[in-house]
Order: sequence, then C-alpha cells, then structure tokens
Amino acid sequence: MSTLLVLGATSAIAQAVARRHAAGGGRVVLAARNMARLAEIAADLRARGAAEVVEERADFLVADPDAALARLLAHGAPDLVLLAWGALGDQREAEASSEAARALIEANFTSVALWTLALARALPRERASTIIVLGSVAGDRGRQSNFVYGAAKAGLAVLCDGLRHRLHGTPIRVLLVKPGPVDTPMTAQLPRGGMPWATPDEVARDILRAAARGRAELYTPWFWRWIMRGVRLAPRALFHRTGL
Repeated sequence: MSTLLVLGATSAIAQAVARRHAAGGGRVVLAARNMARLAEIAADLRARGAAEVVEERADFLVADPDAALARLLAHGAPDLVLLAWGALGDQREAEASSEAARALIEANFTSVALWTLALARALPRERASTIIVLGSVAGDRGRQSNFVYGAAKAGLAVLCDGLRHRLHGTPIRVLLVKPGPVDTPMTAQLPRGGMPWATPDEVARDILRAAARGRAELYTPWFWRWIMRGVRLAPRALFHRTGL
C-alpha cells in the first residue's frame, strides 16, 4: 500500500494530488496549520477510498523541520512526499519593502529548502521514495512582473538539481514540478487571459504520472516546457521590450 505525505495539505494542488492517491486506495498523511480545514479534507479522502488518513498540525515557516519530520514519519515511511506551500505575494510590495521581500523568499524558498534537506536526511536509504517539490515556470527567467517570487523558485530548482546529484545511487528521487498558471485561490486575484489556465486536478494527474515514471522535472501542462524555452532563449535586448 502506497503512502503519500502531504506537507502544505490545504493547498489546491496538494488536495488534488491527495484525492487521486486516495482514489487508488493509498494511505495519506496530511500536514498543515489549519486543523479544521484538514479535518474536512481528511473526511473527503476517506469517502474517496483512502485506506487511512492521518492529520497532523505543522507550521512550515516556524517549525524545526527535523523535529516535525520525526513526528510525521512515525506514521510510516512515505513512498511520496509532496511539498506544496508557498505564496505568490506582490512584486511591487517586495520591491518597496525588505520585510515583504523577506516574507516572500522565506515562504517560497527558505522554508521549502530546509524541509527538503531535512527530508533527504530523514527518509530511509533502503527504500524507494520520491520527494516532490512544487516549483514554478517563474523560476526559469527573471521577469519584471514577478522576479522576487521567480528568484525563490529558481533557487529551489538549483537546490533540487544539487540534491538529485547528491542522492544519485540511492533509491530516493527528487521531482521538481514547474506549473504554469493554475486556477487556485492563490491566483484568484490575477487576470485570466492569454495562455490556458490548468486546473489543480490536471496538474495532480501530471505530478503522479511523472513520479511513477521516475522523472526529475515536470512542466505542467506539457506545453510550458516549450514556452519557457522560448522565454529563456529570447535575446535580452528583445526581452526587455516586453511587459512580461
């Protein structure tokens, strides 16, 4: 029976991944700050067929990752771990305020990096598992509209790449997920238009498929790989004329 540990379980993408895992009869361990919301999510997962659902409180921005993970892993070594918290923030506020910039970087890079490293230390080396880190296409190139958020996600990409190298030869894999725009509460204030927006369930489907195939990196939906390739390769003089 496969076990999924979800860190940041109240996020829309995390819930979608948990629902798909539960529908297959797997175990799910949920961790987040809002226990009332976790209870609602857990009840839904049980109704969908989860073999077992465990709820644990964890504040990923303030908790000591090593101590918190010892408690979470006491429920059993997971086959999949999803790190799914973060904040889109406001670019203008981050430019104007060091406190706003610090909060954005801590939510999207520092806390996630510390928990990812703690997982690499804590997961048993004798059994296969996959650490799934939720990144973003925003980390592929700095753009004036969201470069503080993008810088944090770019840092995660380098961390995952290096950790993947460090764990080579072990059964522990690291999957970095780079979604394009996803229709979630976090993006509710953004204008809809341009490229199609993905649903959380579409992203969840792609995540579980990529994890099963042992992939190292996932652009979701698939076409963002080619869009971001064009963005990365655009000459600077041309790129700086855009309003991206």
